[in-house]
Amino acid sequence: MGFMDKLKNKFQRNEEHAEDVSEKYKEGMKKSRQTFSSKINDLLARYRKVDEDFFEELEEVLISADTGVATVMDLIDELKMEVKRQNIKDTTEMKDVISEKLVEIYYGDNEQEIESLSLQEGELSIILVVGVNGVGKTTSIGKLAHQLKQEGKKVMLAAGDTFRAGAIEQLEVWGERTGVDVVKQNSGSDPAAVIFDGIKSAKSKQADVLICDTAGRLQNKVNLMNELAKVKRVIEREVPHAPHEVLLVLDATTGQNALSQAKIFAEATDVTGIVLTKLDGTAKGGIVLAIRNELQIPVKFVGLGEGVNDLRPFDAHAFVYGLFADLLEKE
Repeated sequence: MGFMDKLKNKFQRNEEHAEDVSEKYKEGMKKSRQTFSSKINDLLARYRKVDEDFFEELEEVLISADTGVATVMDLIDELKMEVKRQNIKDTTEMKDVISEKLVEIYYGDNEQEIESLSLQEGELSIILVVGVNGVGKTTSIGKLAHQLKQEGKKVMLAAGDTFRAGAIEQLEVWGERTGVDVVKQNSGSDPAAVIFDGIKSAKSKQADVLICDTAGRLQNKVNLMNELAKVKRVIEREVPHAPHEVLLVLDATTGQNALSQAKIFAEATDVTGIVLTKLDGTAKGGIVLAIRNELQIPVKFVGLGEGVNDLRPFDAHAFVYGLFADLLEKE
């Protein structure tokens, strides 16, 4: 059984969870799939033979999906080796190899499992959320708070983005919507002081998780990074080994720009995971692979729609299924 068949079986059998995941990714990755699938299909129709010209065009298709030049080069090398190993001559056999290598390049040598949040049992877990303004940071915090609350956790929010007009109010709206307490100070306050208050309050109320919002003004990179370092020091001082997660929120629609933002934040803070928003709004879904392959940071959540339940744990198998669903269903 080829890899495409395995994907098909995994996501088309009538298991409720598998079906739910596959439908979400299929719907959420419509734009990426339409572009990617049609280009791959067109390529396979025009080339009968797997040769250098075929690989050159495949390279272009992958780069146009914002998979990142370095990642595409790695992928093409892997594909060429696999073609040689399996002695593949016919392009029709390439769908399988491409889909399998996309999953492999995401996971690398790691176990192929969905990355979960690193939360402490029976004590306060702190999640620090970073990212530039406009990427959907506050919305992602609200959706994450909702999910954790659904899982039975007591969640609190700290409004550490004290500089952007409306950021505190926006977080308060999410607090009301999800029934979660928000710790805040006045606009322009010291973010580290807000986070300090948040930790004190979360401890006294015996919360399970405190999610901390932070400022995201990248125009003054040095100040921003110093600010984040200060916030991190306050957290570490109050709760040893915290923050337990540093989640970087990136907007998938900005493609390679998201990758350069990730590089900047990874230098300043120990980013433990990526939240990739608006994946449903872009045809350049390959950015997921570029981030994972070039920065070695796992994508922990992806935004596949506007709804409160549309922030989904990232599953590379479901992601590749979302890219290839149209091709799979034609078989």
